[in-house]
Amino acid sequence: MPATPPASVELAVVDRNGFVESRHFGVAVVLAPDGTEKITLGDASAPFLPRSSMKPLQALACLSAGADLADERLAISMASHCGTDRHAELARDILQSAGLTEDDLGCPAAWPTDTASRDELVRDHGAPSPLRMNCSGKHAAMLLTCVANGWSTTDYLDPQHPLQVHIREVLERLVGERMTTTAIDGCGAPVYAMSMVGLARAIQRIATSSERSPFALHRSAGALVRAVKDHPWTIDGPGRPDTIVIERLGVFSKMGAEGVQVMTAPDGTTVALKMFDGSNRAAHAVALRLLERAGSLTPEAVSDTLALLPLTVSGGGGVVGSIRAVV
Repeated sequence: MPATPPASVELAVVDRNGFVESRHFGVAVVLAPDGTEKITLGDASAPFLPRSSMKPLQALACLSAGADLADERLAISMASHCGTDRHAELARDILQSAGLTEDDLGCPAAWPTDTASRDELVRDHGAPSPLRMNCSGKHAAMLLTCVANGWSTTDYLDPQHPLQVHIREVLERLVGERMTTTAIDGCGAPVYAMSMVGLARAIQRIATSSERSPFALHRSAGALVRAVKDHPWTIDGPGRPDTIVIERLGVFSKMGAEGVQVMTAPDGTTVALKMFDGSNRAAHAVALRLLERAGSLTPEAVSDTLALLPLTVSGGGGVVGSIRAVV
């Protein structure tokens, strides 16, 4: 973020017994189906790090470089999954198709974030693994891309590696901005600063692409979106926010660490936002309410979906409040 914080607005609050206990400020932008800015809250032109909300762009870049991925294997390439056995096996399958193993993954070892999977692993005297790390699908896809092109696999996370150079070029094409700031994401891969409106523009281009397009990049983007909507469990996990939103509403949804969220409704309306405090707890609620405000989702559908998300505040073993959007 710039030295001087960009202009922001209040996006959500946390109330406890009717008392506002916490407030989430940030920036959000909503693009109409034709790509024009329909709603802008705060300074959507300021640079920020999109974190895992950038994964659809990275996955598309891998496809455009020749990665042979389809269906569930394609969907997990842009996932921030919860590390269940199914997720780990899918990432392993991609590696095996490239003649590689989990030892080739450059992401850190991790425990599953899915509680049941973690408990089972502990009971079986298991250990953290790179396959369980939420970015293992992305890394497996990157390694597959390297093998397909004859690129080295030992240094595939170096920003100057041919893979990362290609990814950066595809990002610039989709975002419509030069990537002038490079940082290292939690998984070890490069992440690039961009504007909120730039990220929204890129996500909208991907989410509204057709597999029947005369352009190869658009056909690949259409296949990516279809894979996610056909297999929503891959992108996050059963009962988890992104998966719920995709299953219930047919919305293309991808969260990113530090309070980032992107969504595209079936009509193409797209929202991108960031909470300045880095919290993700209200991000889905804000994004859904903004899509409702834009007229692309009905109030009833949004309310029914919000009821399934972890947005309650507890006290003494009961519900005493809620996390709610104020946009």
